[in-house]
Amino acid sequence: MGPTLLAWLRAQLGPSTDEQDLMVRYARLGRAREVAAEVLSERRAALLAEPLRMTVDGVVTIDQTNNLTGVERQIAALADLVAPDDPAAGEASADLVTAPLLPTRRTR
Repeated sequence: MGPTLLAWLRAQLGPSTDEQDLMVRYARLGRAREVAAEVLSERRAALLAEPLRMTVDGVVTIDQTNNLTGVERQIAALADLVAPDDPAAGEASADLVTAPLLPTRRTR
């Protein structure tokens, strides 16, 4: 993973995201967009695992609903962003495999 890709991931996920974790995920997933989606999905799951709103009368109120909304917007916005490792328009994806078709003979 090059510096351009790492900079794009940090722009999407924040500068405090662990670089080593991003490299491991990129080696496993193969695409920067997939890495960003996985990290954001984990953040969303962590927010949903805890109560979104907690109030101690007269002392403190903690509300995480705006954080959840923000993470969900980031996940939705990933589809519109262009990642550095996305194939150019009209270019074949690295996941695309072509194979020649060979004629077969039918016998009875």
